[in-house]
Amino acid sequence: GNSPPRFSLATKASSDCSPAERLIEAPVSPERSDPVYSQTSSQDSRWHVWSGWWSEEVKGHTEFVEQETDAGHLPAPSETGKKVREITEEITGCFQQEPIKELKLYKIASELLQTERAYVTRLHLLDQVFCAKLTEEAGKGTFPVEVVKGIFSNVGSIYTFHSQFLLPDLETRMSQWDSTPRIGDILAQLAPFLRMYAEYVKNFDSAMDLLKQWMERSAQLNAIIQDIQSQEVCGNLTLQHHMLEPVQRVPRYEMLLKDYLKKLPEDDPDRSQAEKSLNIISMAATHSNTAIRKMENLKKLMEIYEMLGGEEDIVNPSNELIKEGQILKLAARNTSSMERYLFLFNNMLLYCVPKFSLVGQRFTVRTRVGVEGMKVLETSNDDYPHTFQVSGKERTLELQASSEQDKEDWIKAFQKTIEIFQQKNESFKSASKEVVDEVSVKELGKRAPRWIRDNEVTMCMKCKEPFNPLTRRRHHCRACGYVVCYKCSDYKASLRYDGNKLNKVCKDCYFILTGRVDAEEPVSGKKRGILEIEAAQVSGNSFLCGFLQYSTDRTKPCQRVWCVIPQHDALVLYLYGAPQDVKAQCTIPLLGYQVEDVQRSVDHPPSSFRLRQSKSVHYFTADTEEVKLRWLRVICKAVIGEMPECQTPDVGDVGDLANGCHEGVPDGT
Repeated sequence: GNSPPRFSLATKASSDCSPAERLIEAPVSPERSDPVYSQTSSQDSRWHVWSGWWSEEVKGHTEFVEQETDAGHLPAPSETGKKVREITEEITGCFQQEPIKELKLYKIASELLQTERAYVTRLHLLDQVFCAKLTEEAGKGTFPVEVVKGIFSNVGSIYTFHSQFLLPDLETRMSQWDSTPRIGDILAQLAPFLRMYAEYVKNFDSAMDLLKQWMERSAQLNAIIQDIQSQEVCGNLTLQHHMLEPVQRVPRYEMLLKDYLKKLPEDDPDRSQAEKSLNIISMAATHSNTAIRKMENLKKLMEIYEMLGGEEDIVNPSNELIKEGQILKLAARNTSSMERYLFLFNNMLLYCVPKFSLVGQRFTVRTRVGVEGMKVLETSNDDYPHTFQVSGKERTLELQASSEQDKEDWIKAFQKTIEIFQQKNESFKSASKEVVDEVSVKELGKRAPRWIRDNEVTMCMKCKEPFNPLTRRRHHCRACGYVVCYKCSDYKASLRYDGNKLNKVCKDCYFILTGRVDAEEPVSGKKRGILEIEAAQVSGNSFLCGFLQYSTDRTKPCQRVWCVIPQHDALVLYLYGAPQDVKAQCTIPLLGYQVEDVQRSVDHPPSSFRLRQSKSVHYFTADTEEVKLRWLRVICKAVIGEMPECQTPDVGDVGDLANGCHEGVPDGT
């Protein structure tokens, strides 16, 4: 009859609110400033009933101890008193800790739901407003549809996933939090779909570049974007800012889930699912964090680009700003000093003169000093303290910092930059040496080489130009394993270890494997570009050549072009305006493309086919179905890397032949 009323968070109150909601609505105790403690300790009037009962129970024990003390005995610890205190602390801890843990877990889950709702709103803005309106305008022919696709990538798929799957599941779970207080199982089930962010993040840099380029090129595209950005729904933020949100979202999931696991008891049944989802999300977040850093770096480079009045080569993803600041330059001929401004990058120092202008260009670049071969020395000058010297191949500068600390900061920045640059250069040299030792000239092409890893070099191992993800990407020579740029890998040779198939090789390996010499290149000494090959030259020695109707968009009219698949470059389709043109309009590297039939329509007869690879699509139409089949026999071999066979058509079907392997050239061409 004297047992206390049981205190449980699961007990239903008069309203249907969740336990955590009842805690939030509880009055704050004036005795404690901690809001969580206050909410917990003042949550239910039944606490006073229970505490009154407990006070009566311990009262007798307390009086007993007091009597012992008053009687003159030493106040030795009472076993009964100890037991009372232990039970009191245990029960009090239960009342304080359990509600606090459950409250924190609920708050984390609520934050996840609230931020998810806001995020879906932003995705709707990107996909259903920006992308939809630009796609509609592109359909009118104002600008290419491919531009819009290139900018927004797979944001439509991301929006569908969050709006139709993740958000509804979170809302359902939060409405059932009393009976099912967990979120790890939902995230574990849906986290694998976050891998779709890899495509968006990978495309992010090129999307930003494409957006900037076409906002300057197309007045209509720029007007549509500016109009949407001026609306209240955008919150005075640019399209570029909204496009960064999908990149930032995955790291947000990672942060919330880590916090959730910290508050989750070790024996909680949701822990294994939460840990499983965290592993998947952390992998996706790594790519997003890299993209965020790149975006921040590019934004800073753009600011410097504007401050320098459009200085070339600044906005390059391979450039990284290390330090910038105002400094004094000591004159070489006298003791005067001049105000200057330095921009220290990972590969160069820009020595600038300030311009007194409130807008536009603020500095003029006086000298560029490369980090390669740079040295920094501390100097002493009785008239000018805090001086140091920077010496490079281009120029030597004696500089004065504003304080001793500023001087130390500059010297450390220079030393660290020089050290990192030298380490990368040494890795480049050692990687080159390993390749030379491993693959001899006699074995070249006869066995597969060890590929140099991309992160082991920072520059092309042939022309020494630095790599960047936009204009100078990494390629591997299949013969020696070197990491080279696209210009230095613009060669193909058959390799014995790969069944004598044509493979991409570097320039040096090409000449060794083919037995040619540099003298066989044009007299000018400059290698002709891939388009600078005469049509007549390749047509006379090709697997197949002839006229086809060509287009990259089904909605646009086709163009009649002269198509050639030369024997010296069997995996590439050359497109010329006419059979005697000295330069190709474009080339299509066939390897990896899918060959598909085009659905019959008014614009596309049965003799049509298309080549598709990711976002790249090329439409072709032959004069007859027989001609189409001959082209497909060659192309279907090339797209899988096999050597095609010369196609010999029937004379009666196509008329006169240029040679036994080619289609006839129409009269009058």
